[in-house]
Amino acid sequence: MKMQTNFLCALTLFISASFGMLHAQDNNVNTEFGVKGGFNMSNLRDSGDDIDDDKTLYGFNAGVYATLPISDFVAIQPEVLFTTKGAELEYNSAFASGSAKFKLNYIEVPLLVRVNVTKNFNIHAGGYASYLVSSKVKGVGDFEFEEEIDRDDLNKFDAGIAMGVGVDFSPLSIGLRYNYGLTTVGKERTIAGETFTTPDVKNSNLTLYLSYKLN
Repeated sequence: MKMQTNFLCALTLFISASFGMLHAQDNNVNTEFGVKGGFNMSNLRDSGDDIDDDKTLYGFNAGVYATLPISDFVAIQPEVLFTTKGAELEYNSAFASGSAKFKLNYIEVPLLVRVNVTKNFNIHAGGYASYLVSSKVKGVGDFEFEEEIDRDDLNKFDAGIAMGVGVDFSPLSIGLRYNYGLTTVGKERTIAGETFTTPDVKNSNLTLYLSYKLN
């Protein structure tokens, strides 16, 4: 929780400083607004940062963005997205087989520094903060079910590092981005004097996105 609070404070200060720098720029510098959406490949990392590729959950993201230039080569890019995360667990035994999808839906706010390496190619990196709006588990196979997960059993806030690359074909852009979660999905619980975090995993998300410039 302390790491999450510090990260959010730093993100807030970064936003304030960024808009302060932008205010000082020449008014002729154009700000770009647009919409974007993409395809998510999500997973959950355990406490040892290990990821099981067989547990990838496929989903989507969609939202809006702004590109706020600081210079001809550097810009601040805030976004507001709806995004899906989670993981899928497959099981196969003598009694039953199938899969269970653990789905987490967030409102996510990335704040990125974008560097235009060339006219049509950029790299971007920064942080993100997100709020859990819903969660559920869905079973497919011999046992089919779908249940909402009480959000009080999970951390409502997530934060982490984002980095990626993009290619611009104005007004369209395509890109690839990876989000590395820093907070655990589950909450800490104390049982018989022992403190546990359940589930003791963190989000991991790879996104292939397409954006469209509106101005």
